[in-house]
Amino acid sequence: MQVTDLKLQNFRNYQKLQAHFSSGINVLIGANAQGKTNLLEALYVLALTRSHRTNNNRELISWEAATADLCGVVQRNAGTIQLELSLRPKNKRAKLNHIEQAKLSSYIGALNVILFAPEDLKLVKGAPQQRRRFMDIEFGQMSNRYLYNVTQYRHILKQRNNYLRQLHFHQAHDLVYLAVLSDQLAAYAAEVIYQRVQLLQKLQHWSQSIHQEISHQKEILKFSYVTALPKDKLTSVESIYQGLRAQFEANRDKEIRQGATLFGPHRDDLRFLVNGKDVAVYGSQGQQRTAALATKLAEIDLMKEETGEYPVLLLDDVLSELDCERQTHLLTAIQDKVQTFLTTTSMSDITMKLIHSPAVFRIQAGKILE
Repeated sequence: MQVTDLKLQNFRNYQKLQAHFSSGINVLIGANAQGKTNLLEALYVLALTRSHRTNNNRELISWEAATADLCGVVQRNAGTIQLELSLRPKNKRAKLNHIEQAKLSSYIGALNVILFAPEDLKLVKGAPQQRRRFMDIEFGQMSNRYLYNVTQYRHILKQRNNYLRQLHFHQAHDLVYLAVLSDQLAAYAAEVIYQRVQLLQKLQHWSQSIHQEISHQKEILKFSYVTALPKDKLTSVESIYQGLRAQFEANRDKEIRQGATLFGPHRDDLRFLVNGKDVAVYGSQGQQRTAALATKLAEIDLMKEETGEYPVLLLDDVLSELDCERQTHLLTAIQDKVQTFLTTTSMSDITMKLIHSPAVFRIQAGKILE
């Protein structure tokens, strides 16, 4: 999978852009605040219909413009696909091959991207919500079923939390309706949790060999899914569903007092274990970065396994955060494997001898020069 062409109009500081990209490594070079990250963000938004930097569409639209338009040509194994996304302050419209999609979920997955930015090196030790977001974004691209279930789960969760607050403030009294919401939430939660566990097992398989290579065969990386349910309940969708229903019933009064849902995927976490120890607690910063790097690189192979195609890799100034050894592992792993977009302020930041014939683009004041 690769993006061959990209057109932008009124996106961030790009009033108008048209570019053709290499199937290998595309280096975006320029001073800070010129638009390198904005260009990577455009590719990310084109794929996922949302930004990794903001939830406000208005921030993505150029000053004084009413809309931002993104168009990309994607080459896949089955043929060429044209993606079009129009952003307005309050909504967005997506088209595949000029046909408007009624649901964004039917659009997402046409272009798969993996973003690797400096903040991703804090994936291991960052807040739990960062790891939950990581799972939802990556797994949602790999599986339409996962994307549907997590979207429905969030919708029912919002309804249930609102009703719990009404019960807390004695603005509602119908416990039968709460039970209905609990049952619906448990059903979608069970699907989400089961798929997370299954996909994490596959991700662990791919990440272990990468991690061992970087650590010179001294360390073994494992993932542990952290949830309030006992481990023996995670073996099937039905057992997770029954376990969550029991938790909701046993803690009904507590949830009403707190006015919030206390169990489910929105409260779960992911733990990284190196040689059996929680690397977030006991690992060095180098070990934490190695675990994060191995995980991100493993995503490439997992996405290929799940979708049949390699994704597009977006590296946003991440090389400057890695030492020479980890830079070498990263560049060697992606060389001649995936289309890559890499931002940097200087060519000296890159181990150039590891990059075969990169396409170099200079970014200056919202303009791109090859």
